[in-house]
Amino acid sequence: QVQLVESGGGLVQAGGSLRLSCAASGSLSRISSMVWERQAPGKQRELVARIILHGIGGGNTNYADSLKGRFTISRDNAKNTVYLQMNSLKPEDTAVYYCYAITGGTYYWGQGTQVTISS
Repeated sequence: QVQLVESGGGLVQAGGSLRLSCAASGSLSRISSMVWERQAPGKQRELVARIILHGIGGGNTNYADSLKGRFTISRDNAKNTVYLQMNSLKPEDTAVYYCYAITGGTYYWGQGTQVTISS
């Protein structure tokens, strides 16, 4: 079992920044990748960023094409936490942001954190 807790969401003005955190606990050694997704009102959930934690490619990241250059995913192994740094935020970035952990064939989700960008 893996438990995830997201934090760091809030209300910011366009052009501002936020850093989201996803703290993991439980069977951490089983986690191969961590992913951030988001879901805006009335829209489907979409990939934001992914980071490989273990094995071949450990540390590698990938992003939604539309977010490259503004968003950065990173990890702090000592804190068992993955971060999403979001810069130059736009109103269209408003969404609930979720992190999830991939362990073999099982996904573990956090509860989500609301990000609202005002124009």
